[in-house]
Amino acid sequence: MSNTDIPLQAKKHKSTFSERLIRAYPLFISLFFLIASPIAVLYTKEWDFFDNLWRILTSPSKLVTDYFALGGLGSTLFNAAVCGLFANLVIYVSRAKANATILAGYMLIVAHCFYGLNFINMWPSFLGVLLYCIVLKRPISENIHVAFFSTALAPFVSEVLFRYSIGKFDASVTQISAVGIILSIVCGLAIGFVVPALLPGTTAMHRGYNLYKAGLAIGILGIFIHAFMYQTLGVNEPADIIIDNPNYYSLPYAYRGFMNVFFVILFSITFLVGFILNKRSFKDYGKLLKCTGYGTDFTDKFGMPLCMINIAIYGFAILAYLNIIFILPEIFPQLPTGVGFTGATVGIVFAALTFAADGQHPRNVLPIALGYIALLAIVIVICLLSGFDIPWTLSTQAYINGLAFATGLCPIAGKYGFGYGVLAGLLSAMICAVTADMHGGFVLYNGGFNAGLTALVLIPILDFYKVKPKHDDDI
Repeated sequence: MSNTDIPLQAKKHKSTFSERLIRAYPLFISLFFLIASPIAVLYTKEWDFFDNLWRILTSPSKLVTDYFALGGLGSTLFNAAVCGLFANLVIYVSRAKANATILAGYMLIVAHCFYGLNFINMWPSFLGVLLYCIVLKRPISENIHVAFFSTALAPFVSEVLFRYSIGKFDASVTQISAVGIILSIVCGLAIGFVVPALLPGTTAMHRGYNLYKAGLAIGILGIFIHAFMYQTLGVNEPADIIIDNPNYYSLPYAYRGFMNVFFVILFSITFLVGFILNKRSFKDYGKLLKCTGYGTDFTDKFGMPLCMINIAIYGFAILAYLNIIFILPEIFPQLPTGVGFTGATVGIVFAALTFAADGQHPRNVLPIALGYIALLAIVIVICLLSGFDIPWTLSTQAYINGLAFATGLCPIAGKYGFGYGVLAGLLSAMICAVTADMHGGFVLYNGGFNAGLTALVLIPILDFYKVKPKHDDDI
């Protein structure tokens, strides 16, 4: 072997090692859910575990359906474990190249298993993408991430299957019809053909400044679906499911203690493994934090061990932020009461980490978070001067979810600078509570849709006024 071959061989070894680790880390998370599930059952005394799991699987799941309230803590974790293990199996069987995009698709699946995605409603669109690959002779291994992303329309599948063709939903009885089964399969397969066609075009629209690029594509599709089902056809849109779960609502901050311990253990293990495999050092983490996040695959540049360190540090930052905003209404009684560790809140922790190996890090996400805080400060001042009640706070569910996905705008902060990152976060916060109405809650990637719309507005304005990017990646 010549000396010139050594760097190439070293790079290949690094790539192969990272690919194996990318496959292993999602499996670890799935098994972590599985282990935590029976512990959660004992913790909350969820003795009706199987009934709760069945209710999760057989209920309409429009955004945001809190699976902790609909089912329970243990049954929700089990749902995430089963869906996650299925995703792991697909990754292995398909022999898809394990990269940052595959990791992102997995994270989005398990994230939404807490508020809208389950093992029944994820199948039709997933199979639709596989059928698309077969019919058009596309490599299945290169489209697994698309199949993962297509599950964002899982609430639409549940709606058609359990309510649309029947009428009124009754939570005490499992209702299903032959028409519903046929419609859900047909619609799911159709989604599988449409989503792959939409992704490239909508990505070009925001030019890569929204990391949650599937959100814009599927959000737009959701608008058409919702309009056709409930406006064009003149069908009365059903009300949200009323969930009566006294045990869940009686607990302060909804499982705050359990979920804090859960995430501390998860992130600690992630950090320790990454730190050890990174030769017991933070080597190159400073370089990673200097990346703009625009078109940057951290697994390719730095390797998965360093990405695991980033996931852990970023995860701890998210956890700290959540715990702080949960107590703000107690410190400032003028603020309305928010939520705690609901199913949706737990889910968005994983959603916010989706691209921690592909562009996100604490430094370029911070300005986006400050944009949300800045908007709240503006609203507070206006309301106090006008005598209005303050309508929302940072722990209002829509704004927790909105910020989690608005972090996908971090390339704007990375490329254009801190101030424009704050502006992007502020604009995103302005619309995060209304975008779900546009698609009727049929799209789980509502935050990515929101971020995509924000990028569509902000980037052309920056171009028109000839605002040039300040930073580029030089590594």
